[in-house]
Amino acid sequence: MLINCVVYRDGTKLADIPVEHISDHLDQPGCFVWVALRDADEQELARMQDEFGLHDLAVEDALHGHQRPKIEEYGKTVFAVLHLLELSPTDELRLGEVNVFVGSNFVLSVRNRSTQGFLGVRQRCEREPELLRQGASFVLYALMDAVVDRYFPLVDVLETELETIEGQIFDRGAGRANIERLYELKHKVTTLRHAVAPLLDAVGKLHGGRVPAVCAASGDYFRDIADHLARLQTAIDTIRDTIGTAIQVNLSMVTIEESEVTKRLAAWAGIFAVATFFVGVWGMNFEHMPELKSPWGYPAALALITSTCGLMYWRFKRVGWL
Repeated sequence: MLINCVVYRDGTKLADIPVEHISDHLDQPGCFVWVALRDADEQELARMQDEFGLHDLAVEDALHGHQRPKIEEYGKTVFAVLHLLELSPTDELRLGEVNVFVGSNFVLSVRNRSTQGFLGVRQRCEREPELLRQGASFVLYALMDAVVDRYFPLVDVLETELETIEGQIFDRGAGRANIERLYELKHKVTTLRHAVAPLLDAVGKLHGGRVPAVCAASGDYFRDIADHLARLQTAIDTIRDTIGTAIQVNLSMVTIEESEVTKRLAAWAGIFAVATFFVGVWGMNFEHMPELKSPWGYPAALALITSTCGLMYWRFKRVGWL
């Protein structure tokens, strides 16, 4: 679906144009066309490929999606794949994607499986015509900057969730639930890491070494994105390490709770073992047993059993086994 198709000249918006008029503006000096698509089908991408001369492999990646974040060069065109992450109302992490084609006189963005739009990015660029004069490279920076900035609130949410779980680690009986929540959180962090880590490596192509000609004018801005990604990577690594530590502590707490249960069972087993011993001895059917003829034998036996069990209970209670 076509979101918008706009032509710019010297950093200023000229007009919204239909797709049929794109080719009329591509050859005009100082002009570039910015097209935004959402969940584009094969026919729409084929039409854009004809208009902008896109590479077959890049178009195939944009059509099928589910690509690793990357930045590739196809002749004079730069192709970027970025992951779009958003939390659902049920706190599930949804994964979308935006594919950006950048040439000297055009920008084509194709957003898939995401409700996050980029109208605010277009408005920001149009408010800064002196920067928009850099052309398509600044639009690529603005799109990437918007995507990366959306990762920071996710990191804050994950850190808050981790702090909540950490506060419940020492609650008795919460071990299993904590481990399940920690592994769910670890899955979210891994998904975020898969969006950030490859992109951090890829952005280096746009500000260091041999930079693509279309991006040469915005090298300083891409370096700023690399700095943001590095901060995100550090925060993600810290969260991953903390989750690992929390899992180990939680498992230790589960082991301690199980050990306490084992000690209680062993203590009660010891108490009943003493009672069983006395009852077993006096329950033997020998004719000549000294206690059989005593009128105080039965009460004395009960008193001995009760006092011995009581003494053992007091000892186990004192050492913390009961």
